[in-house]
Amino acid sequence: MFKKILIANRGEIACRVIKTARRMGVATVAVYSDADREALHVRMADEAVHIGPSASAESYLVIDRIVAACQETGAEAVHPGYGFLSENAAFTAALDKAGITFIGPGSHAITSMGDKITSKKLAAEAGVSTVPGYTDIIDSPDHAVEISREIGYPVMLKASAGGGGKGMRVVWNDEECREGFAMATNEATSSFGDGRVFAEKFIEEPRHIEIQIMADSHGNVIYLGERECSIQRRHQKVIEEAPSPFLDEKTRQAMGKESVALAKAVDYCSAGTVEFIVDAERNFYFLEMNTRLQVEHPVTELVTGQDLVELMLRVAAGEKLPLRQADVKLTGWAVEARVYAEDPFRNFLPSIGRLSRYQPPTESDTVRVDTGIEEGSEVSMFYDPMIAKLITYGDNREQAIDNMNDALDGYLIRGVSHNISFLNALLAHPRFREGRLTTNFIAEEYPDGFHAADVVHADPGLLVAMAAMVHRRLMDRAARLAGQLPSHEKLVTPDFVVIVGKEQHEVRVTPIESGFEVSLNGELYRIVTQWQPGQGMIEAEVNGKAASFQLDRVGLRHCLSHRGSQIEALVVSPRVAELALLMPEKVPPDLSKFLLSPMPGLLVRMSVTVGEEVKAGEELAVVEAMKMENSLRATEDVVVAKVLAEQGQSLVVDQPILEFE
Repeated sequence: MFKKILIANRGEIACRVIKTARRMGVATVAVYSDADREALHVRMADEAVHIGPSASAESYLVIDRIVAACQETGAEAVHPGYGFLSENAAFTAALDKAGITFIGPGSHAITSMGDKITSKKLAAEAGVSTVPGYTDIIDSPDHAVEISREIGYPVMLKASAGGGGKGMRVVWNDEECREGFAMATNEATSSFGDGRVFAEKFIEEPRHIEIQIMADSHGNVIYLGERECSIQRRHQKVIEEAPSPFLDEKTRQAMGKESVALAKAVDYCSAGTVEFIVDAERNFYFLEMNTRLQVEHPVTELVTGQDLVELMLRVAAGEKLPLRQADVKLTGWAVEARVYAEDPFRNFLPSIGRLSRYQPPTESDTVRVDTGIEEGSEVSMFYDPMIAKLITYGDNREQAIDNMNDALDGYLIRGVSHNISFLNALLAHPRFREGRLTTNFIAEEYPDGFHAADVVHADPGLLVAMAAMVHRRLMDRAARLAGQLPSHEKLVTPDFVVIVGKEQHEVRVTPIESGFEVSLNGELYRIVTQWQPGQGMIEAEVNGKAASFQLDRVGLRHCLSHRGSQIEALVVSPRVAELALLMPEKVPPDLSKFLLSPMPGLLVRMSVTVGEEVKAGEELAVVEAMKMENSLRATEDVVVAKVLAEQGQSLVVDQPILEFE
């Protein structure tokens, strides 16, 4: 076994690899950019080497600096994690030349499977089912239209060297095809330095299911079950689970055998994932092979009991796999949710900033948190906005989902926007609970974006009752501080009115031992809690059932969230509520004459000039954020009066880009 390895990555995956290496007695070396100087993975490792400026193109993607860091520290091997250089054949060649082991597959497998066009040809030769399409390079928008017409719309345009949802566009007609070709090419060039694009038939109502394989250098290849990865937004996975609620044993074995055959065809050695698209009849088609550790690998680890990072280290060191196919057993159920710094209520715009409060749920046999940050860490515009991966386990699917809902309720994040409410809403959705999943799930269930009103409320009055309880406890504390109430007594108060939006709810709050009873719309909520003012998390027992709630203050309002539901509640006396109905509504300022940047990012293209007449739907500008291009379009016919930002300029949220006449 290696004595020392270097992790050529950052964030949660670097921390994840360090944990296993430490358990195995292997010393670790971290690398870091300027932005990551104080990062958690840097402090967790035994040694750390600075490799350059914040931009990944000048640090984590510079092969020579990674190799030099290995030579400087005496690291015998490199674990690449995922992303960055994990599937770069030039990187493996450089390591090989320097006599350093790459903890991953060989260059032939990476080259063969890293190019989607080549991989599809090899898959077909190995007897793997493939999606109908055009696997040669498309050289122009007109060529893309010609090919798409032959395949038949809808068509998926995909970057040959792509991954992570970048360089992909679904097109439904000629116009979308021309535009999608340009966008996919630009994204692919920006993200991978390779703008080649190909096309394949877009299968409607598809599921995205992948098979985890593991191979050693002695010819042994096994598959470790499947992962259901159908819950996606913009082709990026949001929630994954293992096993799939859709597959039967016959289909699982067929997909596993084809995955093993493909791995053997390219002399694969290490962990890898073969991704399939599966239709409603359980017909499956090869999508691609990822020659690295996947983001969602923890769900496989929980249901198989195997540490995939440990297996990667062992086979890289020349050992045989310690288990055979017959030894692989799937036990229980695991679910993973990706916690991102983004605002789901503003079309998932990425959020950057410092984590002023960070309290993940307590880890246990059923809860695992893979993260690379801590309280005080900063979410940077230079890297992926993932905060953590939250993974839960249960004896069955329902139990694993319930555990995830509980864990999300108990995940406290302040300082940046986050998607916890959205994740909780997805997991609580009846369709998700039933397992009726496709890659179109989010687009179909939230066609106009995610809004608080879209959440399926199991108990609409619960958050209203909690707001009343919070207000009552605040009143009790205020009375004690003013010397109006002995410490052992509770204030006797009149009824309250809880105002949520334009709705008013009359409530009565009655003190009980260790809590309050709240009467609301004929329902009685018995709330037992030790919560005290100033705490952002409320741990309570409501009608005998444990529950967690997150609490913020927005002015005088209590902002409460639970199970994806979120309200801003103003709790007042009946007289104040009566007067509130007479208050005039504040009219927001008219910003219709401006194009504002919806996110922090780089203005990569200004598509219009002063005086130009623009029709509704036409492109005005393109902003790149987190390596994804976002086209900003006119919502109505306009004339450009002023250009307020320059191409190449970094923008903040709501920064004016254009002014219209």
